[in-house]
Amino acid sequence: MTETNLKIPYHIGIIMDGNGRWAKSRGLPRHVGHTNGAKAMQRIVEACKKFGVKILTAYAFSTENWARPKEEVDFLMNLFAKYLKTQADKLIENKIHFKVLGDKSRFSKEIQDSMIKLENDTKDFDEFYLNVAMNYGAREEILKAVREISTDVKNGNLSIKDINADVFQSHLYTAGQNDPDLIIRTSGEQRLSNFLLWQCSYSEFYFPKIHFPDFDEEQIKLAIEEYTKRDRRYGKV
Repeated sequence: MTETNLKIPYHIGIIMDGNGRWAKSRGLPRHVGHTNGAKAMQRIVEACKKFGVKILTAYAFSTENWARPKEEVDFLMNLFAKYLKTQADKLIENKIHFKVLGDKSRFSKEIQDSMIKLENDTKDFDEFYLNVAMNYGAREEILKAVREISTDVKNGNLSIKDINADVFQSHLYTAGQNDPDLIIRTSGEQRLSNFLLWQCSYSEFYFPKIHFPDFDEEQIKLAIEEYTKRDRRYGKV
């Protein structure tokens, strides 16, 4: 299938799974898998831009990932800090709008400052959006929206009868963005693991067996080719 025949998803979400298994299969420590996963992430951003995708949401670190061994969590925090610093100029140069989905408050001040600075430095770009879900959990995101809406009602700023899907969505981390058309989870696992539960109501799903560090432009093209074959009816005939 040629690129001209592809039906390009506006928004792709990707659950970057398999870094540890990629390393284990090569007799390497897990942190090498995470390092190569970060390199794969750069390739995926470039590939999505090339194919005409407008929004990419990458699931980098969940609210549950804090339960991993401290050594691994510390390595991931250092990797995030390095990514935010080393990729900042490249994201700005390529006019990529960067946004963190999740609760920033649990990260170190250094990482929080880097996140906020990069968001501010790229906030006016609108050609391509890169969402990175960090300390993200969809259930907590939904609860956050409920708490905020409840506060608005309590303070008299919102009537209960005016609460609808649009109001609810405006309180999500993805407020103002299209829902994902396609969600990819690498490494063959077939579950969402608390990722974009509200937003994925009508998403298509794709579960390649390849581990994330091996994911590249060709793999993105295969995912889009599979998406092109899908018939999205949204409950209609």
